[in-house]
Amino acid sequence: MPRWEQGSGERLRAAALELFREQGFEDTSVVEIARRARVTNRTFFRYFPDKREVLFADADDLRAALVQEILRGPEITDPLGVVVRVLARHDWEGLAPRGALRERRAVIAANPELLERDLVKQHAMASAFVEALVRRGVDEGVAPVAARVGIQLFLTAYERWLDAAGGEEDLVALTDDLLATLGTLALTGPARVAPDAR
Repeated sequence: MPRWEQGSGERLRAAALELFREQGFEDTSVVEIARRARVTNRTFFRYFPDKREVLFADADDLRAALVQEILRGPEITDPLGVVVRVLARHDWEGLAPRGALRERRAVIAANPELLERDLVKQHAMASAFVEALVRRGVDEGVAPVAARVGIQLFLTAYERWLDAAGGEEDLVALTDDLLATLGTLALTGPARVAPDAR
């Protein structure tokens, strides 16, 4: 790889996020991203098939790594806890600094097409988790519930973690708190609506 191309992927991601923030996803072109990153358009397409994938490029590798964690772990007696903790213990800041993760979330939230893409990626992750749990001996009726509820519970904790002032919140502790909350909700049963509230 030529010396000038070293670090191009990281520069392209940073440039894309800057431009998405400044002028919006729809109004940003690949040409502008490449120019901001000081690379050619051709170099952009070596890294990403389109500008959407700048935001989702790591999804397949991430899913594979998380599935491997489920498959390698100890005997599964608490499938929901396994899903949540595998997600919570991942090095999210190894993907990007927390500020960049916040910017990515904001860009996705502002664009329906990107939100749809994000949901497709979440569905693919849930399906992969279900398969991994079943391979580990989890009942086929329980595995989908554990995977889907676990992912949503984690995403709630992840949102709080991203928004935490000073970046001091611990993601594992946040997910543990939410697991405890979910347990409390399950024990209390259906919420009763006060007559005046109807």
